[in-house]
Amino acid sequence: MTMGDIYAVSSALFWSFSVILMRIAGYQIPPIPLTFFKNCIALICLVFVMLVLGKSFVVDLSLVDYLRLTLSAVMGICFADPMIAAALNRLGASLQAFADCAYAPAITCIGFLMFGESLTHWELIGGFLVVSGVFVGATMTAEIKSSKDLMIGVLLAASAHIIMAVSILMVRDIYRESSIFWVSSYRYLIAIVAMILWAYIKHPQNIKEKLFLGFYRPDTWKMMIPMSIFGSFLASITWMAGFKYLEAGRAAIYNQLSTVFIILLAYFLLKEQFTVRKVVGIVLALTGTFMVVTH
Repeated sequence: MTMGDIYAVSSALFWSFSVILMRIAGYQIPPIPLTFFKNCIALICLVFVMLVLGKSFVVDLSLVDYLRLTLSAVMGICFADPMIAAALNRLGASLQAFADCAYAPAITCIGFLMFGESLTHWELIGGFLVVSGVFVGATMTAEIKSSKDLMIGVLLAASAHIIMAVSILMVRDIYRESSIFWVSSYRYLIAIVAMILWAYIKHPQNIKEKLFLGFYRPDTWKMMIPMSIFGSFLASITWMAGFKYLEAGRAAIYNQLSTVFIILLAYFLLKEQFTVRKVVGIVLALTGTFMVVTH
């Protein structure tokens, strides 16, 4: 495995731990204030790392590039992240992970449309098996309150990952040339500012509840802070690094391993159901990933 492969797999693992913690925190903190909290923690971590490494906080980019990064932040963080949290509340961790099946094919298709990338036959077969495993594992479980929640949750999760795919690939040329830490810091800063502006315009009398709730609930910090470090900081950095050094489709297939990791963690840590369909789905996904790695 190359460094790009390792980054992509690491991102899936970090994201999986973050999702489990997000599921627990989501019982008490709604999606938008939860997203805002983890964005702030991630930005603090990134600024600290940049100071330690001596990275510059000023990068010479064109106005168009700054506008693209700004749009990427709004799409991928302000919109997609709360959608994922909302889907998680409706579906539970394991089924939400299966609903993420839109991610790998979305990345592959967008990589093809934007950059003309293609995969080998073995990688395509492996990717098909990964996505097939995701579809096979998706079913009604005890964690879902109604079929309406199932439908809305799957739609939210799938849409969020398509938006994330577009948002990260539309600026890939920038973070391939610039520091990943700086690009991530800028995106989170823009997302934080945008969410504050949204809250002051839409909920001027209820800012605390609608945006800053996570900061007023120290009883949730033992879940929220690790969730932010694993997800918005570590998973985000390694996710971007994977795309920096790999073709989009190959990185996405590795990222899709988060489905397997989340289902296993949800079973052991959250006691969510572990059905035969989920087992079959995991086997298919692991087989497909193995084919990608070995070819």
